[in-house]
Amino acid sequence: MGQGEGMDMEEPRRQSVDLEKLAWGMLLVWWGLRWLLEFLPNGTGLMGTGVILLGLNAARSMRGEPTRRLTTMLGLVALFLGGLLLASAALPLPVEIPVLEALLIGLGGILVVRELIRVRRSA
Repeated sequence: MGQGEGMDMEEPRRQSVDLEKLAWGMLLVWWGLRWLLEFLPNGTGLMGTGVILLGLNAARSMRGEPTRRLTTMLGLVALFLGGLLLASAALPLPVEIPVLEALLIGLGGILVVRELIRVRRSA
């Protein structure tokens, strides 16, 4: 036997799952299913997206890897807004909830505040 030939039999190489690729694959499948299954109520697409993004960060944390603030925030926002859409479909509310507009305002506000805090700390 040559050098290193027996190593593969004794110590199988451990392969690690790329969590980001797995999450992107899950997101694409979920979005495709959501658009295909039109009978699902509004909000399920956002809620599923939120669960996948938060699950990605939970898996990172369990591996001892650092989590990402952006995907955590997007996951929380998607989960919250998806819940609002589901609630507005299930409950007879007197007004329509502008979910997309609220999402854009919330994300923009978070980015502005984070940048102002960063600049203030560095000054």
